[in-house]
Amino acid sequence: MRENLPDAALRVAAAAAELGLAIEIVLMPDSTRTAEDAAAACGCRAGQIVKSLVFTGAQSRRDVLLLVSGDNRVDEAGVAVHLGEALERPRGAYVRKVTGFAIGGIPPFGHAAPLATYMDADLLAHDVVWAAAGTPNAVFSVDPRALQAATDAQIISVKG
Repeated sequence: MRENLPDAALRVAAAAAELGLAIEIVLMPDSTRTAEDAAAACGCRAGQIVKSLVFTGAQSRRDVLLLVSGDNRVDEAGVAVHLGEALERPRGAYVRKVTGFAIGGIPPFGHAAPLATYMDADLLAHDVVWAAAGTPNAVFSVDPRALQAATDAQIISVKG
């Protein structure tokens, strides 16, 4: 199946191997761009979908990656208190430059630039979660604890 993967998904597969994560990337016939679409395609609950969201610190200009459960909305003020500064949502072109991937297909690792990573504590309630693999229809499943360890993500609450 690897030979049929788009370049972006191949980069995710290579990054996973480098991190010691054994994943199998699946190309879905329909878009997995939103958490709801991904949950339907993967046959799981929206809470098992990992949303990879990029924010920028308003003062430091440091980019951060939040790995968020598909059920949750980010309480930016609450996360800002945890991070010590307000957050801004960058535009799609900037996110693509920093990660190397388009919004809707951003994986939790394998980015063009290293990102400080924070994981929604709610993802740990599941045995398996599903994340984007570089394109809006490529996904992979993984144990959230293995994902947290591989990405060195700090566990936080993202909801208010």
